[in-house]
Amino acid sequence: MKAEIESYQSEIFAEYLILKGFSNQTQGSIKNTVKRFAIWSEEQNIELQNITCNDVVAYVNYCKQQGNKQRTLQVTVGCIKHYYNFLINENEVVENPCSNVDIKGIKRKILYETFTTEELESIYKTFAGQAPSTGIGSNLTLKRNKIILGLIIYQGIRTEELARLTIVDVKLREGKIFIAGGRRTNEREMTLEAHQLYDLMDYINETRKMILSLTGKNTDALFLSLGSGDKFHNVMDKLLKQLKKQNSKIKDVKQLRASVITNWLKVHNIRKAQHLAGHRFVSSTEAYQANNMDDLKEDVNKYHPDF
Repeated sequence: MKAEIESYQSEIFAEYLILKGFSNQTQGSIKNTVKRFAIWSEEQNIELQNITCNDVVAYVNYCKQQGNKQRTLQVTVGCIKHYYNFLINENEVVENPCSNVDIKGIKRKILYETFTTEELESIYKTFAGQAPSTGIGSNLTLKRNKIILGLIIYQGIRTEELARLTIVDVKLREGKIFIAGGRRTNEREMTLEAHQLYDLMDYINETRKMILSLTGKNTDALFLSLGSGDKFHNVMDKLLKQLKKQNSKIKDVKQLRASVITNWLKVHNIRKAQHLAGHRFVSSTEAYQANNMDDLKEDVNKYHPDF
């Protein structure tokens, strides 16, 4: 971790801040703030690439206990957010853990409206039923994004997990998909819907090969962008824009996963839902239980764990 802390003073990060137009004073403030956050994360034994919204809130509360005022806390979160934008730019992380943090007396916007199983099914069918475009790139993107959306809605797979999927993780004969575990999540095998099997077979044998041919890429990753880069968050950003245009109630991908887990808890026991969600700790799953949903929506001091 020491090397990581020192890396915040690296030329690459410094160049990033310069390109963003920050003054020398602001650059120094950002570096020092991020360094303090890195030291705290080391003390908590948390890898910086694995930092979640929960961890950012814990750090904010720690800073508050140290006597930091609201304005200082806002600046602190802003500095950390800049660093994670840098890591996204360097393809080190997929999402910014500060993206949904809103310091208003240590509060965060978390007023998610969850969707029922039927509503999720409707979202998927509407997206999948789009008329094919005349452009080959648009058609390839639609086929790829249809599969990604299905894995979110039917299997509740997280963005980071989608980014890590490879072609060998798809078990077509068994009708399942393997999701590797992470520091905060357990590995699991998820059963695929019949229509997903057909679409995945077509994607692996035809669509993906065409994307590889068009882009000249050489990778085992299941999902590829049609651009020259390989940053998965670009794929998800474009998908989310399409979904928001389709349904204004959709806020982000985390909202869809929260809906999936909430619906699982209506038909499965807590341990089964925990396994399906890949939660390492049952307390993460308990936060989604029906009798906790009001608290989940109203208690803006808490975060959805392990999104």
